Amino acid sequence: MAAEPAVTGSCLCGEVRFEIAAPSTAFRYCHCSRCRKITGAAHAANLFVPAAQFRWLAGESLARRYDLPGAKRFAVSFCTQCGTRVPHKVAGTENMLIPAGVLDATPDLKPDGSIFWGSRAAWYVETQALPKHEEYGH
Repeated sequence: MAAEPAVTGSCLCGEVRFEIAAPSTAFRYCHCSRCRKITGAAHAANLFVPAAQFRWLAGESLARRYDLPGAKRFAVSFCTQCGTRVPHKVAGTENMLIPAGVLDATPDLKPDGSIFWGSRAAWYVETQALPKHEEYGH
């Protein structure tokens, strides 16, 4: 059986590009207050792959990393051109954190759980409970 092809990813402006090879180690939604701050959303959707399976294709020098002072592992990396979150190595591990929304294709895993569920936003509503629209809703 042939290996799965690499999945590429890129920022909004396209200047930062990368690829990841399967298998991924985890795919989680994180509801902690820090992830809500950096995403501006109810949760982050983070895929994790071993660093050996990650490769920058372009724009690595445009990626800027912010490590939250006092946090053991929390960091965020972003494209300095457009502000899109981009991958970064997780401190103290051999994993890369890949913001799933920047992938150009479907990864080998679907989300396998939510973490920091007890910290979720009080206004969060499971998407199954919401009406669905193909374009802007009313």
